Amino acid sequence: MISLLTGTVRSLTSDRAILEVGGVGLSVVLTPSTTAQITLGSQQQLFTSLVVREDSLTLYGFLTDEAKGLFELVQTVSGIGPKVAMSIVGAMSPEDLGRAISQEEISVIEKVPGIGRKGAQRLILELKGKLTDLSSNQTYKGHQPAWREKLVSGLTSLGFSPKEADGAITDVVATLSSEGIDASTKDLSELLKMALASGKSSRG
Repeated sequence: MISLLTGTVRSLTSDRAILEVGGVGLSVVLTPSTTAQITLGSQQQLFTSLVVREDSLTLYGFLTDEAKGLFELVQTVSGIGPKVAMSIVGAMSPEDLGRAISQEEISVIEKVPGIGRKGAQRLILELKGKLTDLSSNQTYKGHQPAWREKLVSGLTSLGFSPKEADGAITDVVATLSSEGIDASTKDLSELLKMALASGKSSRG
């Protein structure tokens, strides 16, 4: 996974940049507010998220790890793909979105291009509780720990949806912490077994 790039900006338009890294030019999709803060010919660091499709590999770039984390998180909501996720990141900061979700401000979220009222309602329904720390001025930890990311990808490859995988892992973490065990200290295969068992019981 390409998660960070540092290189020279060789080309810049309103929605993308070409970053030369080690002699290779990488095209990175950006929000207009991001491109406004980048200068052609300068050295630039971008946090990136690689979206893989059958017919394409697309890199999306962000100035902060928080914005990248938000981009990845909103895509766990059903019906939201990278294009709409970029609209959300371009229109709202993680703090703004966290506040709008915790206070269920549908009218604020539906103004984001491509979302609409139903999308705003889904966003609130599926992300409420996951973004609470955004509205209380705490540091937003948008990026999941590596073990959790591996677990999510393991479960999704076994047929879980990202949302089901997240729920199963949250259950496992809660179970372990009630026994005074830190999930990150457990073996990955053991966590996967527990998450599978948890997922099966919640699926019925």
